[in-house]
Amino acid sequence: VDDPERTARRIVMSPDSLAILAADREGQLLLRAAAVQRRRRGLKVLRKTAEDPEASERDLQRALDGQHWIFGGQFASQAVQRRLVPGDEVDIPLIRGDGALHIVELKRSMSLHGSLVKRHRGCWVPTAEVHDAVSQAVNYLVGLDEHRLRIRDELGIETRRASALVLIGHPSVQPDVAEEDINEALRTLNTHMSRVEVVTYKELVDNAERALSGWQ
Repeated sequence: VDDPERTARRIVMSPDSLAILAADREGQLLLRAAAVQRRRRGLKVLRKTAEDPEASERDLQRALDGQHWIFGGQFASQAVQRRLVPGDEVDIPLIRGDGALHIVELKRSMSLHGSLVKRHRGCWVPTAEVHDAVSQAVNYLVGLDEHRLRIRDELGIETRRASALVLIGHPSVQPDVAEEDINEALRTLNTHMSRVEVVTYKELVDNAERALSGWQ
């Protein structure tokens, strides 16, 4: 045996070994612990990337790719095909438990060009930066509606009830504004939209960490 450690890992992770672990109570705990540890590592990478003032949208996409659990338990998988409509390529296509599509539109986090909220008549409201991102997501949804039959027949993905999440910015982009005020302004916007939701990267990571803590 040239590499005992690698050979042992291969044997333990074989389908037969995994089946034995899954059928055993302590084995289930072991698999669960391994999954939690793997998710914690992925979450750590995402938080570090979201807090990096030099990180691009591509960097954020790499940190999120393959981690559909971060977006919530209602998502069953991440679709492979990203170009669903001619001329458009979604950043992260997720499949909900009911089989419907949910797209994630990624914008910059700490390197966002502009602010998230502004003062208007005594209240904090989302800026044009946020509204432009929402409009882009809406245009994607319109395209999915128009090509619904083709997408369903060719790719087996249902887009009739498709929805979208816009990930944009980080509270640290505006240190002079309380994080609670930023979140509240975005939540108020979300209550007036039926198919699009706007969330900061920090809120996404914080929510995923709380969910992961309760999953152990």
